[in-house]
Amino acid sequence: MLQKVIYMKKFGKNKLEDIVHGIFLILGLVTIACVLMITIYLVIAGIPAIKEIGLIDFLFGSKWASTAAEPSFGILPFILTSIYGTAGAIIIGVPIGFMTAVFTAKVAPKKIRMAIEEAVSLLAGIPSVVYGLVGMLILVPGIRELFDIPDGASLFAAIIVLAIMILPSIINVSLTALEAVPKEYEEASLALGATEIETYFRVSVPAAKSGIAAAVVLGVGRAIGEAMAVMMVSGNAPNMPNSIFQSVRFLTTAVASEMSYSSGLQRQALFSIALVLFLFIMMINALLNFLMKHEKEA
Repeated sequence: MLQKVIYMKKFGKNKLEDIVHGIFLILGLVTIACVLMITIYLVIAGIPAIKEIGLIDFLFGSKWASTAAEPSFGILPFILTSIYGTAGAIIIGVPIGFMTAVFTAKVAPKKIRMAIEEAVSLLAGIPSVVYGLVGMLILVPGIRELFDIPDGASLFAAIIVLAIMILPSIINVSLTALEAVPKEYEEASLALGATEIETYFRVSVPAAKSGIAAAVVLGVGRAIGEAMAVMMVSGNAPNMPNSIFQSVRFLTTAVASEMSYSSGLQRQALFSIALVLFLFIMMINALLNFLMKHEKEA
């Protein structure tokens, strides 16, 4: 009788585990299916315009005039603007977010840590349109007055806004990765005579590098995919980004600003821009994953 009870409990536990595994498998397949559907739709919707305009003219054309009598559909200004804006935001945001995460996880007293975590959570919950509104009312006039230029709505303003917007993602993910490092690593380092700062940056940070890399990937995705906030502070003009104080237009804002009234080839070209943006994000993720895997194997 006892053996039968034990067998039934074991059988019920295994059955429950199989059900949970099945649910996880279904959810994973749904996620993959969504990505495939988005990819297929963007390819189908974006390829016709690229064929009609020409791949070289579309990617490397320097003029975008979709509503002109003789329209031009060159997106090189948008590509360069997105690259410069994302790179600038990462250069500013990653060091600040990383150092904040290290300070919060390893150095900050409990009360200060709670205050930082609350502030980061608040930043994460602010809608992007609010970032854009504050940037448009405060940052843009400040840049205009500080640098004595005609208009503060520029690539520089967009970089500052994006750098602030990616901070919550970088801080939260880096903080989680640093807290997951076993305490034994730090205790062993301290026992060998290393200082606390040396232990944090030579032991804890390398042990959490995969999580920190994931934080950077999330930051890049947030920066390159943002539309509303940068539209409000960048000037949204299809200019080549020859200066950080020039009004520019990002790939995302190009789609968002014209989709509502687009038609025909113009609408197809906007889907092609979305396809290019999608491929950019996939390439960045693949590159960072490859670098992390290569470094791990080495």
